[in-house]
This record gives sequence, C-alpha cells and structure tokens, in this order.
Amino acid sequence: MVLPKAESYQTQFFVSNTLPMTQELSIPVPQYSDSKVKPNRDLAWRIAPTLMISFKYAWAGVRYAFLTQRNFRIHTAIGILAITLGIFLKIPLVELAVIGLTTGLVMAMEMLNTAIESVVDLTVKQTYHELAKIAKDCAAGAVLISAITAIFVAGSLLLPPLISRIESVLG
Repeated sequence: MVLPKAESYQTQFFVSNTLPMTQELSIPVPQYSDSKVKPNRDLAWRIAPTLMISFKYAWAGVRYAFLTQRNFRIHTAIGILAITLGIFLKIPLVELAVIGLTTGLVMAMEMLNTAIESVVDLTVKQTYHELAKIAKDCAAGAVLISAITAIFVAGSLLLPPLISRIESVLG
C-alpha cells in the first residue's frame, strides 16, 4: 500500500507594529484606607526583557502579599520567631535549615493561595460559582496543611532544646 506524500505547510507569524498597544487591562485593585500598594505594571503583560525586571516583578508580588494579606504577615512573623529561637537555642544548622525551608514553603503556599484567589475573583467577578469556591477552598487547605506541617517540624526541632534550657535555668 502506497500512502500519498504529505504536503508541508509553512506557517508564517506576522507581528504588526502598527497595532495600538496602549490598551490598559482592567485589573481589580483592592481598595485600602491608606494606599501603600500602587502597582506599576507597564510591562506586566509581556515577558520581562531582563532578569532584573523579572526579580522586580517577583519582589512586587512578595511586597503585595505582605502588605495586603494578613495571614502572610502572620506566617512571616512566626517564621522569623522560629528561626530566631533556633539561633538562640544554638540548634544544628541542618535543623535550622529545615525550619527555614518549611517556613518558606508556608509563605510560598500563601502566595499561591493569593494568586489563585485573585484569578478566580477575576474570572467570576461578583457572582457565586461552586467551582470557584472549590478552587479557593482547596488553595486555602493547601496553606493549612503546610502550616500544620511547619508547626510540627518546628515544634519537634525546637521544643526539646527549649525544655532543656528552661530546666537548666530553673533547676
């Protein structure tokens, strides 16, 4: 059996510089009593042209999460407290690194939760949708599981030397 020869097609992509690129995307910005966050996202719809601009956008995301998300600030404070306590108790560096990694995991999960909630809110606007609820609840659940895990890890690494230190001071 002989198959007919397949024709090859060349796809050409045209990029027009004559199209107006000044259209602004309607991005919902939360209303605050004090305007600490003023996003300047001129290039947000494009791939960042340099590595430094990529880092600038990443830092803007961390800053946004810290300024607008109460739970992110709580996780940050508890993480700093756990690492400071570990340094004070002079736990081994590997254990301190494990505490740092679990703290970073919780903070990253909180930022992913914020991103998912923002995208869902952008999609469903002011209407209720059961799938939106599921997406938000699952993202929040992921943060909860990582936070519980971090508490377990930090507790198992910090409590024994803390109890020893307290007993030595009291006894």
